[in-house]
Amino acid sequence: MIDLLTSHASVRKYTDEPISDETFHRLLHSAQHAASSHFVQAYSVIQVKDEEKKQALGKLSKNERQFDTAALSLLFCADLKRGQQAVEMHDKDIVGDTVEDFIVATADTAILAQNFVVAAEAEGYGICYIGGVRNNPKEISKLFELPDFVIPLFGMTVGVPAEKNEVKPRLPVESIVHVDGYDEHKYMEQLRAYDATFNEYYQRRTRNKKNMTWSETMANFWPKKRRAHMKEFVQSKGFLKD
Repeated sequence: MIDLLTSHASVRKYTDEPISDETFHRLLHSAQHAASSHFVQAYSVIQVKDEEKKQALGKLSKNERQFDTAALSLLFCADLKRGQQAVEMHDKDIVGDTVEDFIVATADTAILAQNFVVAAEAEGYGICYIGGVRNNPKEISKLFELPDFVIPLFGMTVGVPAEKNEVKPRLPVESIVHVDGYDEHKYMEQLRAYDATFNEYYQRRTRNKKNMTWSETMANFWPKKRRAHMKEFVQSKGFLKD
């Protein structure tokens, strides 16, 4: 299992081998056994079978090629709608608009998705998360008729890999572990060493070689305001109003 976890790399091109609904449901059922805050199970997964909707999802997420060869095209949604209806069965009203409710729904969905990834990779499939669905969440919500208290978090493509990418080196464990308190002073030395490891990976990988370090990728990423529309969209769906 540890070898499986440390061999993960995103897959962007798949063979034409299909994945049956039976297999998909079995993998998803195993993923459902992930931990869930207060057991609310605040998630839903949309399986996109309709070819026109799949193409639209690819275009709206700005990831058309990711969906071209995938055997499964999925949309993972943070979902409090089911919980709302459960509450209404007992003549009560859901609150659902606090920061905590939003964290519960997004964390539950992410944990479910990662369990699904592990199950799929254990069966020999490859996956790619599609965070690009947050480029146009309003349009994607309309495309899939998502009600209030349901927001698209990310997509996922699944299939038998036609080609595999090399595994990117992660930050050293020492960089993410802090003992008895947070130590920010250790980062500079560790990041310089990690930059050298990261650059070596980019230089020797089979495709799309680059001369770049991890800190450079972060310097290009974080100074930009990204998807500023998400706050208004999330609030329009009933979350984060407190």
